[in-house]
Amino acid sequence: MNIYIMVDAEGISGIFDSEQVMASGSRYSEGRELMVRDINACVEACKEAGAKKVYVRDCHANGTNVIWSKLSSLADYYIVGYTGQDRFPGLDECDGVILLGYHSMAGTSGGILEHTMSSASIQNYWVNGQKVGEIAIDAAIVGERGKPVIMVSGDDKACREAEAFLPGVVTAEVKKGITWKGGMLLPPEKAYVLIKQKTKEAILKLPHLKPFVFEKPIRLRVELTERGILPPQYSKPYMKIIDGRTYEVEGSTMEEALFRL
Repeated sequence: MNIYIMVDAEGISGIFDSEQVMASGSRYSEGRELMVRDINACVEACKEAGAKKVYVRDCHANGTNVIWSKLSSLADYYIVGYTGQDRFPGLDECDGVILLGYHSMAGTSGGILEHTMSSASIQNYWVNGQKVGEIAIDAAIVGERGKPVIMVSGDDKACREAEAFLPGVVTAEVKKGITWKGGMLLPPEKAYVLIKQKTKEAILKLPHLKPFVFEKPIRLRVELTERGILPPQYSKPYMKIIDGRTYEVEGSTMEEALFRL
């Protein structure tokens, strides 16, 4: 049994401020430390639960956030940097996926650092008419490749969102959101213990969890935050313009639709 850990930043324990997750932020070094600590707790739990191999992918921003010298040596591979159009390199060798440090979709009331893909340029995403965030998008990508998401960690809003889309998924609620940049956070050691407990619980449930998929074809719609920045039609002849800030593409898979967008 091999496990894939996909790591974002906004849902990491101890993170509540955009200054912790942006490379230009005054507290970015702290955010990187916090990411490593959650990763190490999850990796250790995977191995203790019997995982043969553990793959860890840094998927926040440009994928260069982790502090190499402080990562657990128990993992088998750390996937960092630009990976092209393969959002989950190495996934085919794994049996289940953990979404570590994820956040709720754009517009979620009280969700810490809530957004979908880009808080600067994207207002909303929909798949086949249903509003979605990154949890559902990534779960669908791995689901189409036959892999279930077994655990999601983040704030209470992210956990409820995961449970709404993914029946039976285990969630690790490491904080409760109050506003988009403030909440009630578990103390560090309690958060790491929770991540380890929930990781082990999720691995035990893995044989009973099913991959999550949307009906095909995938119609992926995006609403941008500003007018006047729609892609030119010649650059995406396959796109359907809905209005001055919204357009839609279609793909045979979630991953294809995402990259066509």
